[in-house]
Amino acid sequence: MATYTITELMIPLADYALVSVDATLSDALEALEQARCKYDVHRYRHRAVLVRDDDGLIVGKLSILDLIRALEPDYSEHMADLNLDRFGIDDDYLAETLKTDDYWNQPLDKLCRAAAPQTVGRFMSQPTECEYIRSSATLQEAICRFVVGSHQSLLVMKDKVVVGVLRMSDVFSEICRTMREVEAG
Repeated sequence: MATYTITELMIPLADYALVSVDATLSDALEALEQARCKYDVHRYRHRAVLVRDDDGLIVGKLSILDLIRALEPDYSEHMADLNLDRFGIDDDYLAETLKTDDYWNQPLDKLCRAAAPQTVGRFMSQPTECEYIRSSATLQEAICRFVVGSHQSLLVMKDKVVVGVLRMSDVFSEICRTMREVEAG
């Protein structure tokens, strides 16, 4: 494998969807759509919004899954710490839980209307230490972090400041390109 630094594959912070911690979910969706529309059509589209505090520091991520969970926040809070597949939860259990607890019974437009004004800070996830990687790190180190940590993206740091995002999808594209090159000889 060629030796790359991750800055060659990362998306600079200036090109990523950003919102403040006090922004609404509606604001976050708008930022995500704008970033998706202006992004290079040959690369995968954005699937998360970065959240910054009043000082401009990145304090969280809001993924598409976080946005969907926000449609029924009581459900999210109730089920947040459960990894249902790990416990062998089946479709019958889920159906009974949905019926008993009355989650997701509202029409989609009503759920969206209630979620839109909620603040991003309530639903964002705060990156763990393992989700940060140095800008000088190699692609091999990044791949190891993706595999071991099961992350979809890593926040790229330079001098203790987030400067970009390295997405698994971009690393995968590079792996595919390299594999095609190697096979072609």
